[in-house]
Amino acid sequence: MAEALESTIRQAYAAFGRGDVDGYLSACTKDFTFNIPGRGAIAGTFRGAEGLHELARKAIEGTAGTFREDVEDVLVNDQHAVVLARHHFTRGGTQRDYRTAHVSTVRDGQLAECWEQPRDPDSFEQAWG
Repeated sequence: MAEALESTIRQAYAAFGRGDVDGYLSACTKDFTFNIPGRGAIAGTFRGAEGLHELARKAIEGTAGTFREDVEDVLVNDQHAVVLARHHFTRGGTQRDYRTAHVSTVRDGQLAECWEQPRDPDSFEQAWG
């Protein structure tokens, strides 16, 4: 199951990268929750399809459409998934770049809840502050 889930997650992240939020949601439970730390422009808890669409809107608007996410690796088992990613964009006229991990709980073969874990919290806060 892990190989199939890894493929599904990679496809979901590719969809999100194309702006296809519903494509990302196809890998998620209906009550999927995405948690982002800090006090920046995208901090908060985003629930379900409506929440993820709101998060995507904030990321795109806050970066004037320059937000890009490169998946560096995906690690999965039946209970957890970790996506190692690099985010880069322009915000406030400044190029921003940081690495992060999306640590998710897996339920019935789908992503159920995700916590963003930036490698360098200060860089993350500066990027979105």
